Amino acid sequence: MKTVKFIIILASALVFSACASQKGVTGNSQGTAVSHKAVSKSDEAAQRDFLDKVNSNASYQKNISASITFHVAQDNGKEISLPGQLRMRKDEVVRLSLQMPLIGTEVGRLEFTKDYVLIVDRMHKQYVKASYDQVGFLHDNGITFYSLQALFWNRLLLPGKSSVGYTDLTKFKADLNGTAPQVPVTITDGKLKYTWTAARTNGVISKARIDYDSKGHGTSTLTWNYSGFTNFGSKPFPYANALTITTPATGTTKTLKASYEINSISTASDWEATTTLSDKYKQVSAEEVLGKLTSK
Repeated sequence: MKTVKFIIILASALVFSACASQKGVTGNSQGTAVSHKAVSKSDEAAQRDFLDKVNSNASYQKNISASITFHVAQDNGKEISLPGQLRMRKDEVVRLSLQMPLIGTEVGRLEFTKDYVLIVDRMHKQYVKASYDQVGFLHDNGITFYSLQALFWNRLLLPGKSSVGYTDLTKFKADLNGTAPQVPVTITDGKLKYTWTAARTNGVISKARIDYDSKGHGTSTLTWNYSGFTNFGSKPFPYANALTITTPATGTTKTLKASYEINSISTASDWEATTTLSDKYKQVSAEEVLGKLTSK
């Protein structure tokens, strides 16, 4: 029971960890400003070809339904784990549900849609539902549904757009200098900097990083590492995912770590894209959820 409480606390903290931070809008959703040094036409062509290779690795499935094992790092260095489900419907929802070991009963759910974020605490029959503008960490770091979708699906993202097309590739920069096996791909949007690490040979993304630089609160960083690639359809898909969030926005630097590995995966579509809760559930604020869950 203590393990379940901690997992739900972490899920809440991952989303609401900076509710008390600044409320100013970051980034420019209407257009992306990228600083490029002058390059030759041949270099531009080489970059475009490489970026097209990276972008072409994106999975084409509409639905992904996976059985996962979710891990969380505690402050004492130990790790706890729970089984769960990851369900994603492209351009509609990303849902992570956590279950009791052996029993399989759902204890918590984290759901991202285009319009809102939903956290369900099954243990206490309560939930938090908020728009992205109301969620401190997501709002202050310029993260939208499409940003999160790109991270979960292991693909490039373009601020303010739902997907990256071929004509968008000129907005990215790929540093093809040298012979290193990994190539950094970057794009800057206001105070936000996005960096992907992609294999020179096949363009597969092994790491994504988002940095938000605030003069008043320092730099917040979200890092997502991908590994365990296995073909899903005809595209490589990461079966192991590890993410780290570091933010000083609340006054002291906090680091939250979580990971999950896929045990089985399919394109099953026989599930609802939105969660419906009975009237037994009470809507509460993020502060109430965290306060109750951390109480003894």
